[in-house]
Amino acid sequence: MPTNFEVPLYLDYLAVFTWALSGAILGVSKGYDLTGVFVVALLSSVGGSMLRDGIFLNQPPPVVTNPYYLPLILLVTVLVGLFSRLLVTPRLRRHTNNLVDVIDAIGTPAFAVVGMQLSLAAGIPLPGVVLIGAVSGVGGGVLRDLLVGDVPALVQPGHHFALLLVFVCVLFLALTLSLGMSNNLAAWLAVGVFFVARALTVRMDWRSQPLLPPT
Repeated sequence: MPTNFEVPLYLDYLAVFTWALSGAILGVSKGYDLTGVFVVALLSSVGGSMLRDGIFLNQPPPVVTNPYYLPLILLVTVLVGLFSRLLVTPRLRRHTNNLVDVIDAIGTPAFAVVGMQLSLAAGIPLPGVVLIGAVSGVGGGVLRDLLVGDVPALVQPGHHFALLLVFVCVLFLALTLSLGMSNNLAAWLAVGVFFVARALTVRMDWRSQPLLPPT
């Protein structure tokens, strides 16, 4: 199995930026102050990597080893804070959830790819790589939702979010390990496929159904 996988910094920073942005927007929409918005943005953007590194890879998460993570998250928080009045206008409030979904559709597969690359470099078997990729992708969103008192979207019937993520994880591995595609190109293809598929499921309202009808 190849072990020369390197995490593209631009992809890592893109994931951190988009997840921090979605968390900050959600914090503003919940009526939090600047500190609360920062905490939601922080947990949203680095929660998945903390779960990934702390539970599976047994290494310090990048939020404490990379000197740019916290300043980037703080910058996002300040920018969202400056434009908070615009974000909570009645017109934009109606579109906040859609905006968060669009941002998450970029950050989720980006974090998943980063997690898989680190897992491959650590020599983890392929099923574990897919699991760690999925946790990296959704971990921050799950912790974010729990923090603000929402039921995580991952465990609710919805637009096949988890299945799409597992699919692009497998797709990334197939492109790199089986077809020999470069990591960067395969990563962007995975992000693009997830974004388009996610947009289609929302646009066409393709949803999973609960196993039992609501009581």
